[in-house]
Amino acid sequence: MVKNIRYKTKIAIIGAGQAGLSSAYHLKKLGLEIGRDFIILDEAPAPGGAWQFRWSSLTLSTVNKIHDLPGMSFEETLLPDETEVQANIAVPHYFDLYEKRFGLQVYRPTKVEKVYLQGHGFHIDTSDALFSALGIINATGTWGNPYIPLYPGAAAFRGEQLHTKDFKTADYFRHKHVIIVGGGISALQLLDQIAKVTSTTWVTRRPPLFRDGPFDDMAGHNAVAMVEERVRQGLSPQSVVSVTGLPYSAEIRDMEKRGVLQRRPMFSEITSTGVRWEDGSEENADVILWNTGFKSALQHLDAVIPKEPEGGILMTGRLATMVAKEPRIHLVGYGPSASTIGANRAGRAAAKELVETIGL
Repeated sequence: MVKNIRYKTKIAIIGAGQAGLSSAYHLKKLGLEIGRDFIILDEAPAPGGAWQFRWSSLTLSTVNKIHDLPGMSFEETLLPDETEVQANIAVPHYFDLYEKRFGLQVYRPTKVEKVYLQGHGFHIDTSDALFSALGIINATGTWGNPYIPLYPGAAAFRGEQLHTKDFKTADYFRHKHVIIVGGGISALQLLDQIAKVTSTTWVTRRPPLFRDGPFDDMAGHNAVAMVEERVRQGLSPQSVVSVTGLPYSAEIRDMEKRGVLQRRPMFSEITSTGVRWEDGSEENADVILWNTGFKSALQHLDAVIPKEPEGGILMTGRLATMVAKEPRIHLVGYGPSASTIGANRAGRAAAKELVETIGL
């Protein structure tokens, strides 16, 4: 593509993870043609969305269920009993086959830098090409926007401060004392692995809430409904764990037996050598590993999405994918559609509603 030419289309899908591919599939089902009627832009270097960047020890047996994309089963891309395969291999392989089966050409690696209003539509400026569109389905997820809270003294810390997305292997932390911050599933998985090779301190803002029983489809739907209620009020989405709790799994029971789950409350400040609590007690550390989640990667849409006083985005539409104050923009993979099950359903709703809104 030529950088100084602006290419016209009707709908731009930004992001080619679960939500983006689902949206593209449903646009095709509605009769739209890729290229002429819609395009898919993705920042990642290869198919797979954020899954391609996950740590290698994350296997299919340890992740939450991977829900099928519409029209093609995830299971058909696996060998029988292939549950211990790395998620960062299996899911990108699935997405790659999916793009090829349904002819979903994706422009990658293409980073969308900014979107702004121009006339009756949107101008979309990317790292290597310019586009215009009448509507946008944004499916950029959260992986590109890791969140680390601001804490007094952070700049003075002489050790390393890392985030979940920086994790590769537990061996990296061997012979270092690691303070692991966070009460989510990822925090516990990394705590489990790191505690097997070195000393750790586990810190959370709230006491963790464990739940018995599997996280089945009903539990998933209930969690999605709670998050949807928030975004329909213009509030920021909450983390999934805050509404579902943590599964009391065999791995958790093993961690209890090993004495790993000695949780401490959140520290009040960071020192040059570690952290300090309000009672004056201190802990030295070589690494602070922040498992404090991600926020939606929406910075490129700042000029076209109004924020509510509470800091969230007022959402509407059948599955709360439509931006209430700019209905030509749908956010899939945001709020209630941040899970794989929510992303699939949201892709269908967003495609149908956006086509109706812009009159295709």
